Amino acid sequence: MAMETGQNTPPAGGAKPAAALAEGALQPPPPGRKYLLERVDDAAVAQVYVDGFEALPLDQKVLIWHLYQAALAGRDIFYDQRYAHNLEMRDVLEEIVTHAEGIPAGTLAEILRYTKLFWLNTGPYNNLTARKFVLKCSPAAFAEAAAIASRNGARLPARPGESLEDMLARMQPLFFDPAVDPIVTNKTPGPGKDILAASAGNLYVDITMADLGNFEERYSLNSRLVKRDGALVEEVCRVGGRYDREIREIVRHLEAAVPYATESMAAALKALIAFYRTGEAADREAYDIAWVADRESPVDTINGFVEVYMDPRGHKGAWEALVYYVNREKTEGIQRLAAAAQWFEDRMPWAPEYRKQGVTGITATAIDVVVEAGDSGPVTPVGINLPNDQTIREVYGSKSVLLTNIIEAYDRSTAPEFRREFAWTDDEAARAERWSSVAGELTTNMHEVIGHGSGRISERLRGNPQAVLKEQYSALEESRADLVALYFLPEPKLVELGLVAAEDHDDIVLAEYEAYARNALAQLRRVREGTQIEEDHMRNRQMIVGWLMANSRAIDVRRRDGKTYYVMVDAREFRAGAGRLLAEVQRIKAEGDYEAARALFETYGVHFDPRLRDEVVERVDRLNMPSYTGFVQPRLEAVHGADGRVTDVRVSYPLDLTTQMLEYAGR
Repeated sequence: MAMETGQNTPPAGGAKPAAALAEGALQPPPPGRKYLLERVDDAAVAQVYVDGFEALPLDQKVLIWHLYQAALAGRDIFYDQRYAHNLEMRDVLEEIVTHAEGIPAGTLAEILRYTKLFWLNTGPYNNLTARKFVLKCSPAAFAEAAAIASRNGARLPARPGESLEDMLARMQPLFFDPAVDPIVTNKTPGPGKDILAASAGNLYVDITMADLGNFEERYSLNSRLVKRDGALVEEVCRVGGRYDREIREIVRHLEAAVPYATESMAAALKALIAFYRTGEAADREAYDIAWVADRESPVDTINGFVEVYMDPRGHKGAWEALVYYVNREKTEGIQRLAAAAQWFEDRMPWAPEYRKQGVTGITATAIDVVVEAGDSGPVTPVGINLPNDQTIREVYGSKSVLLTNIIEAYDRSTAPEFRREFAWTDDEAARAERWSSVAGELTTNMHEVIGHGSGRISERLRGNPQAVLKEQYSALEESRADLVALYFLPEPKLVELGLVAAEDHDDIVLAEYEAYARNALAQLRRVREGTQIEEDHMRNRQMIVGWLMANSRAIDVRRRDGKTYYVMVDAREFRAGAGRLLAEVQRIKAEGDYEAARALFETYGVHFDPRLRDEVVERVDRLNMPSYTGFVQPRLEAVHGADGRVTDVRVSYPLDLTTQMLEYAGR
């Protein structure tokens, strides 16, 4: 499971020692370093840096280089999974912007705006709201731009025998009509509507939930499900199957990486290659086990069909890749938390039968990311805990990583005015200024390490609660991990572990609880259309705060000067309420109680008052604050000797989204 960016406060990761936590602030960046690069509508674009890369040994650099290439080789898989027309649309846009001489300035500016949003969101759907965004110029102006680009040498993706005019007419609704394929993932389409038919993603073709019936998928995670001659067919993502070309390239680069890996990492990479060749669940399980067993390697990668947030059913994995190395300086604290996992498990506020005994193999590290592709970039998580397979987690353990350089880039590119705008008092704002980064860091660590890694489920679920909880599972699991962090945040054990200083602990708790309440209000800025929340992390936070408002005295709704505030008024009530809700959320997961999960989110996590949203949008727009952030990745370049061997790997920073995206596309 992944923890997204852009929560209540700029998130942070990698627990610091108590002495460092007490400082409550980042160290100054190198002189002249630029983080915030540009704004595109309500999106910010920031640069990510890898300060420790140049000091890595050569074998680790070469390993990272091959894994970096493997990550970029699969980039188009996620584009295609997200929307069937994505790659064709991207070709049109990139050919126009690279053959733009003579295009009217106003038209070109609008095409560039739209193209940047397309890159950031991997297609024409907002990554948070799942809703389609469209070009704001006229179809005639766009057609004129395409014609000019064509005369300039652009190779536009017309089909055989299709004229430019016919191609543009065919694709016009994709670029301009918000009613055509309006939502990429729609888990709450309304009474009588089907979640698959209402979703525009490319994981199912001409299939409804009713078609599935008793059909058993052999390749649930790594396939596209289509209907052919009335029968359901799984198009398996593997060598020789769906995405054959991309997967063969991934495998080629993974094979090149193996000689430079540690023994345990090489075993995991070989298992991953085997899975890519066969696509079989048994080989995926073998890879997950080998990946979890590799606990000491200084370099690692995630590459494959992983998170299921994009699937309305919560079954099919979106392709993603990350390459990273361990940040030793920031890893010590999070490892202390992982080592104490059984202590926290024994004190979970849920029924004893759901507590895990003999907590196994929770590995936690702070990392610096070199590249993210597919579902994990340019909009990226800040923390990840894998594998998602519940049985493997319970038997073999899991690995948690905190993306420290992503967190730093996010924090340094966010203005402090945002925190102050939604704080009820000056004291609350001051706490946010001093402690938000530290509090967010600590709760992110707890969310990933003792949240996702905790708990047992009923044996009758056969290790697969997703199958019965369906579209509710992801939001429920994110809620469970958040609630674990919120419940244990005031626990004195954190002082004992050296994760917080005793004299600062109360202020850190207040800062996080206040921020969590504020966020349920502030996050409405992201949903600028409609009246319901689709993204699972947003549903999770909305549900928790909504439930606390209705079932505890922890949070007040107040108004002042025409503005609404969510005010955390009682930290003891907040923790007690979080404990009660956590016990119920764990019961729902452990027993697979679908109806209870659906009722919980329908009541507290999905719907909102559009008038309140409009107020929030007006407030953040007045401050010129973004709704989300996408990141420009570091660029690697191999240096080869006379014999063709890699003698060094150099890192540079593009500082420009357009430059990076066009380079990735080979344009």
